Amino acid sequence: MENNIIKCSSIEHDKINAIVYCQECKVYMCNKCLNFHSNLLKNHHTNKIENDNNEIFSEFCKKENHFGKLEYFCKTHNELCCSDCLCKIKIEGKGEHFNCNVCTTQNIKNEKKNILEENIKILENLSN
Repeated sequence: MENNIIKCSSIEHDKINAIVYCQECKVYMCNKCLNFHSNLLKNHHTNKIENDNNEIFSEFCKKENHFGKLEYFCKTHNELCCSDCLCKIKIEGKGEHFNCNVCTTQNIKNEKKNILEENIKILENLSN
């Protein structure tokens, strides 16, 4: 992938920029593919993507049958989670983090920011 532009997952359209991501199919689609997909699979959840995003991070969970935003962080497994990941009922790939040490993404962001600021102060003191 060049310049962080996501291309369509279709072999026929792999040179065309993707405009959406289907959570159920786990594929990126261009406008042409989206037209076919929308007619055939009306109940699928698609998320619009911007061309300056990269494939590494999406705000939505990419696990099968998970449709939520990544709003939580599992400290036990060091990974982002959606509400389906935290579900108390373990069924169909859901609930794998219900017993873990979990916080919100905002909390982990603040924790990591504070650690980074402390490390910067330590480095500044060492360089003086």
